[in-house]
This record gives sequence, C-alpha cells and structure tokens, in this order.
Amino acid sequence: MTTLHLIDEATSGAVTTVGTLAVPELHLTAREIIRRRVLFEAELHGVGNAETAYAAALRAFVRNGFVMLVGERQIEDLDEVVELAADTEVTFLKLIALAGG
Repeated sequence: MTTLHLIDEATSGAVTTVGTLAVPELHLTAREIIRRRVLFEAELHGVGNAETAYAAALRAFVRNGFVMLVGERQIEDLDEVVELAADTEVTFLKLIALAGG
C-alpha cells in the first residue's frame, strides 16, 4: 500500500496540504494520479461532476497550467509511469502567466 501526500503550491510560495490518498499500486501514470486526486477532491467537497473537473485538470496540465512533482522529480508527460514509494509526496505547482504573455 502506498500513501500519496497531495500538496498544492503556488509560485508565491503558498503551500497547502490537500490530503492523503491510499493506493495499492507501486506504479501509476501521471494521468491516473491526477484522476485519483480529482475524484478524491470531488468526494471530499461533494462535487457532482468529477469527469468535467478531471478533463479540465488534464487540459491544465497539457497547457502548463500546473507542474506535477513526484518527490523531487518533475513529471512531464501524462502517460509517464511514476514509481511510488510507501510515502510519496505529489506536489501540484500552479503556474501563473506573466502579464501580457
């Protein structure tokens, strides 16, 4: 059993612990980690349409709206298989577009 520690971070330095998620696998794709996080938050906050939120999260990843770090390693592809340790920190770093750019 693996425990994912979900962290949100902003370029301003603000860090928020989202929660922990237990997963039985030792390897998951980045896409699957995002899906499970969205489902976790949907259940936590009672959001009705998790599929819409999941699709939006995938679009944001592809458009560099956020960077996903597993441990200290940046994940660059949704289909990249990530090796998980017993306790794995997954950080979602939200990127902010520059004015005029």
